[in-house]
Amino acid sequence: MERLVAKARRFNVVIEFVQQVGDFVALDEPLFYLYGNVDAIDESRLRSLVAFGTERTMEQDPMSAFRILVDIALKALSAAINDPTTAVLAIDQLHRLLRMVGKRSLRVEKIRDASGQVRVILRTPNWEDFVHISFREIRQCGAGSIQIARRLRAAIENLIQSLPEHRHAALRLELILLDRAVASKHPFPEDLALARIPDSQGLGGSAASTEKQLAVSGVNRG
Repeated sequence: MERLVAKARRFNVVIEFVQQVGDFVALDEPLFYLYGNVDAIDESRLRSLVAFGTERTMEQDPMSAFRILVDIALKALSAAINDPTTAVLAIDQLHRLLRMVGKRSLRVEKIRDASGQVRVILRTPNWEDFVHISFREIRQCGAGSIQIARRLRAAIENLIQSLPEHRHAALRLELILLDRAVASKHPFPEDLALARIPDSQGLGGSAASTEKQLAVSGVNRG
């Protein structure tokens, strides 16, 4: 990146990446937008300063770790495997990563030279991107599992409690969608009430806490 900034400063241009890290780049697809003294710069030389690979890596692509964990959860929830406990373990790690990401500044990255002039602009994932990848597909595949529904709720509610206010809107939407999905999957009120209780273990949290939640929900246990 330092070499790109130096090149942009030398020729007095701004380099904006079209793709973000992790995107597939097809043959002859544009890689940059150039602004300023564009005729003075050698585009092939610029391309040589960009690293390409055959697959995404966690070291350079922040979304890659999320994608791998979500794929583990989805495979575990498939009819062929049916292993919701493994999916819960994947949600544990997604929860941990979201707590870290949610406390960071997420914005379009503008890299400046020593004089303060913007020289390189990079597209980066925003908070909604991280929330969507963490919850949407798992909810679609796992809402019918009481264990998954409870673990998702526990993660989302904890994130709302622990992250800054400006992170809450996307999380509250996920709670609404989770409620809708769970309601559509559980026709029996007893199952529905149980599925709506947050549980960081998925299913296996305190029985006393579960009984209290069921009582609050108005479910007849007699």
